Amino acid sequence: MKSIFGATIIGAVALAAGLVPARAQTAAGDVEIQSGVEYANHDGVVLQGDLYQPKAPGKYPAIVAVHGGGWQAGARTAYGYWGRYLAQQGYVVFAVSYRLSKPGQKTYPQAAQDVRAAVQFVRGRGEAIKVDPERIGMMGDSAGAHLVALTSLTYEDAPFINAYPKDVFASVSARVKAVVGFYGVYDMAQQWNHDQLHRPHDNITEKFLGAPLTENRKIYLEASPITYVVKAKNATSFLIVHGTEDDIVDRAQSDNFLLALKQAGFYARHIVVQGAGHFFASDPILEPGSRSSETASPILRFFKERL
Repeated sequence: MKSIFGATIIGAVALAAGLVPARAQTAAGDVEIQSGVEYANHDGVVLQGDLYQPKAPGKYPAIVAVHGGGWQAGARTAYGYWGRYLAQQGYVVFAVSYRLSKPGQKTYPQAAQDVRAAVQFVRGRGEAIKVDPERIGMMGDSAGAHLVALTSLTYEDAPFINAYPKDVFASVSARVKAVVGFYGVYDMAQQWNHDQLHRPHDNITEKFLGAPLTENRKIYLEASPITYVVKAKNATSFLIVHGTEDDIVDRAQSDNFLLALKQAGFYARHIVVQGAGHFFASDPILEPGSRSSETASPILRFFKERL
């Protein structure tokens, strides 16, 4: 495999006091896992994440991981392999759930506001969960990549900020230092057009945003991470991952986003996985032949260098 530096390679009181209960806690080798950690309650919906920590005491860089599924499906357990792998390498991983769209019920901007709250929770809890609050990154796949890119670029933009002022950590910064996105949606209008051709009966962007592009172009622009790629925000580093045979999200999404990042002076690199389609981010990390195994070393190197 070529280097990533080449052009192409394959309850509020309890929460504030740090007493959030976990439904289950186990030790897997040198990794501790807490499942069902509540990070916020938005509009009566309890939002939870699974926390993967190195077993040894310390203060570690943290990664908020966000699953894909077209903003309408998926689960945080998709990051079980990455959570264990990265925790073994000295990272705290918080894999989170967020509100999903349902028939007739959009979840924009609520899903993005949920993910923002997860970053604030991790930074706000800090050393209590072994996190260095100055070293926080994100990773996500597909719709999850959209949400982590959007969150990382809109840390001071409406309608994402100040939506839930009663959150315990509402005043905490949501800025992050590094982002890994697997086959993400970065331009919502482009994805709407793609879906019109490839999944006309399941246009995921339209369900998520609550309107077709032909009725509300403004919301597609507002919800697109690429809209916020400007020089003033280029302190965040990006690693963009995609396969060559993806028919769910056009690889042009990644190519165009990468170009915009570079034009605005961001540290931006990419991994192109030859022959890979969609959905491989949740594959076992160290299993021979796994597409995820092809990305593990460069992703780990990226986080070590940029966090």
